[in-house]
Amino acid sequence: MKYFPVFLIAIALFFSANNSIAQFRKIDSTLKMGKVGYKIFCGNRSAEKNDLNIKPVGFDKDAREMTFPIRGRLKGAEIDDLNNDGFPDMVVYIFNGVNGEFGTVYAFISDQNKSYIPFALPDVVLDGKLKDGYKGHDQFTLLEGKLMQEFPIYKEGDANDKPSGGKRVVIYNVTGSSDAGFKFKVQRTYDIK
Repeated sequence: MKYFPVFLIAIALFFSANNSIAQFRKIDSTLKMGKVGYKIFCGNRSAEKNDLNIKPVGFDKDAREMTFPIRGRLKGAEIDDLNNDGFPDMVVYIFNGVNGEFGTVYAFISDQNKSYIPFALPDVVLDGKLKDGYKGHDQFTLLEGKLMQEFPIYKEGDANDKPSGGKRVVIYNVTGSSDAGFKFKVQRTYDIK
């Protein structure tokens, strides 16, 4: 009976480790709006580095497949029209860190289905207004062409699993052009207590 607590801890660690691994399985998916979209593949074998492959579907014949290394693992992808031009764009959600707690987003903007232009979400820690209390644990989603990022706010002394400052929501829109390049711009931010 004295080994029972150790047994329970071992089971809990096993299930929590398997749960974190399950979040990052191989992704091989096609996302489309009508007949046009993107086929994405990422093996997610390593927590540190993987190759992300993106192949345009239904684009002009000159649009090329793209493969590049990512730091972390691909957790998911969504398709929407981010710049309101009537063509499908895609975002992919990539997570790194010891437990995959730090997220970032890469976007791919369709240039009239002739090609697509990649760009990345700026890191929260580089923004003086957003970084206060940030320690990762990001959640992302698209809503009507806007990117929404949500993360817990940590106060000084908070444990990693017990943030006490509520949550911060950041809403981004895409600005720019195919000639000048695209970027995510903070449209609105608010804290939830």
